Amino acid sequence: MTTANMTAPKTESTGNTALSFSEEQAMLLDSAKSFCGDKSDINAVRSLLKSDNGHNPEVWREMVALGWTGIAIPEQYGGFAMGLGSTVPVIESMGRHLLGTAFITSTLAAQAILRGGSEAQRQHWLPKVVEGTVGSMALLDNEDWGAKLCGVNATLSTNDSESGSTSKIVLSGKKLLVADATVADFFVVSINHNGNPALAIVEASQLTEGAITANTLIDETKRAATVDFSGVTISPDVLLPHSEQALKDVRLIGALLIAAEATGTSAATLDCIVSYLTSRIQFGRLIGSYQSLKHPTVEILLQMDSSRSLIYHAASLLDDGPDKGPVEADTEVACRMAKAQATETLLFAGDRAVQFHGGMGFTYDCDAMLYIRRAQWAQHQYGDAQHHRFHLARLLLD
Repeated sequence: MTTANMTAPKTESTGNTALSFSEEQAMLLDSAKSFCGDKSDINAVRSLLKSDNGHNPEVWREMVALGWTGIAIPEQYGGFAMGLGSTVPVIESMGRHLLGTAFITSTLAAQAILRGGSEAQRQHWLPKVVEGTVGSMALLDNEDWGAKLCGVNATLSTNDSESGSTSKIVLSGKKLLVADATVADFFVVSINHNGNPALAIVEASQLTEGAITANTLIDETKRAATVDFSGVTISPDVLLPHSEQALKDVRLIGALLIAAEATGTSAATLDCIVSYLTSRIQFGRLIGSYQSLKHPTVEILLQMDSSRSLIYHAASLLDDGPDKGPVEADTEVACRMAKAQATETLLFAGDRAVQFHGGMGFTYDCDAMLYIRRAQWAQHQYGDAQHHRFHLARLLLD
């Protein structure tokens, strides 16, 4: 299944194998391909590698103006109600051009509030996200996405007064590898509240000075930081009332969105490989004529097509599910399969890109370096392939 062939609406469903690609998704894919190609060529990508934020603020404003930040947000909150599935072609295109923005992190923060928040929280925050306010998920207490820990503890503090008492919650602890933390306007933070996991909304302005410490990442197109929430005081009304289910959903949705991005990057890696194989001459022949290079290249194409089928299958199930309802078992299976397949495809493609370029492939100036670094980073976001296959065994074999 190539991009050129996915231009018309089609739907196929047998049990949990639904796969659809709507006209809206096709239009978004065409628009995103054009926009990302124009705004994020390889020179633009390299120019931002050493920047503080990793993205061009003007490009972010243009994305907001295009309405991308409102794609998956219902109309009553200022969005376009096109569904999460319609973010997949946009993110795939971003991955293909290594476009660095806070789009994925903001989408996930909005989904956490949409699925787990109160109506008042939705009314307050979702229109802001549509307008370009950046949100981020602060989930990790260690580097294991499978861990069920909440290292940020919440302590109830009661302030008695003449007129009664008011309760506040004081946070203590850090979160690791918080994506786009330096540009985030608010965080959805997993905390330990009364011995149970919960999600709380914390505004960036509430953090103490020096609370954000930027991390050095293997993927220089991405940004993340350690965020210390110690000393932040929040009110009980910023806790998401349906936190447990929202947290589970966001982890699965995050896996799908990273898979979509990785699939786009796999396509870019394949383009890089094919361009070199069809231009490099060795011993009087194009090196692309050798079977030892042809066969792995075809394998990348086949794996990439499988990845694309899986991400759009998962997107179809998400959009067919109940509005803001919990992710169902079939959808969980689809998200986990997509993440495992897409990131392993990118790992294989990135490795072959470096090897095929020979000694030059190991240098910083070769574009293959960007793709293999993205592969290493994407593999561990929202669970690696081993993590998802472990859960798939439970879902499919028990």
